[in-house]
Amino acid sequence: MQSTRRAALLACLALTTSFGAAAQNGYPNKPIRVIVPFAAGSTTDIIARAIAEKMGASMGQTLVIDNRGGASGTIGQQAVATAAPDGYTIMIHSSSHTVSPSTFAKLPFDTVSDFAGVTPISTLPNALVISPSKNIKTLKELVAAAKAKPGTINFASAGQGSATHLNAEKFKLAAKIDATNIPFKGSADAVTEVLSGRVDYYFSPIAPVIGQIKEGHLLALAVGSPQRAAALPEVPTTAEAGVPGSEFNFWIGMMAPAKTPRDIVSRLHDEVAKALASPEVKERFLKLGADAWTLKPEQFDAYIKEEIASNAILVKAAGLSPAN
Repeated sequence: MQSTRRAALLACLALTTSFGAAAQNGYPNKPIRVIVPFAAGSTTDIIARAIAEKMGASMGQTLVIDNRGGASGTIGQQAVATAAPDGYTIMIHSSSHTVSPSTFAKLPFDTVSDFAGVTPISTLPNALVISPSKNIKTLKELVAAAKAKPGTINFASAGQGSATHLNAEKFKLAAKIDATNIPFKGSADAVTEVLSGRVDYYFSPIAPVIGQIKEGHLLALAVGSPQRAAALPEVPTTAEAGVPGSEFNFWIGMMAPAKTPRDIVSRLHDEVAKALASPEVKERFLKLGADAWTLKPEQFDAYIKEEIASNAILVKAAGLSPAN
């Protein structure tokens, strides 16, 4: 009886292994849909297209970008959460994935249990920029000016709850300053107002301001990321410049529907890593101010859970009310 059970168990294991191998070997055999929860031309979309092109060439199938913008990314998230977990629908999203549970009172999906993390793709440091006309040359001088006249300093953001807003709120909390958020529809308007001096500073994505920084029209006091940015290697992080605990990691990553076979998730992870190592993608990322970043799928899942919890604290501290 015991030997019969053992033989049955071994047969099941062999069958499971063969199914897994078959899924791996036969995948992909048709185009893969990549849902991007933002409009075409957004930073997330540009990163997605750069990666998808390289992955498609390597995998022998086209990765088709499907832009599903709206509702702060939640429309695209829902489309992925409810898709078949077969590896033919995946998502490339930003770290706002971990903010939406705190900024929406109710979501039609579970941000953790309805998704399987594949890997982060990149981090995009924000540069704290200020007009030279403000006569503030260091981060310590900015903090001192804010503390000298509480409530008189303001900062731009690309909308309530955006990465640029949360980065500034985390800096504000860590520096213990009182500053007012002036939200705009996007980075273009925010940069214009900072250039004019009407708004004091802005944690801007690097791509829209790197030209003005190099030409001297804007001064980069620091970057808000945990590490220095490859595009601005001489600019310190906010922590290095004297405000510990102010680091904010804005990332773009790949996810799949929950229950996607692990061998397919692993294949996608490896293909992203391969694409990131290509000279063409490296050059594209440098122009965008993006730094490549990968984690194993299980590490990415754990990171997402941790960041959902930390962003909940940050959103509450920022006084943002959840949308219905």
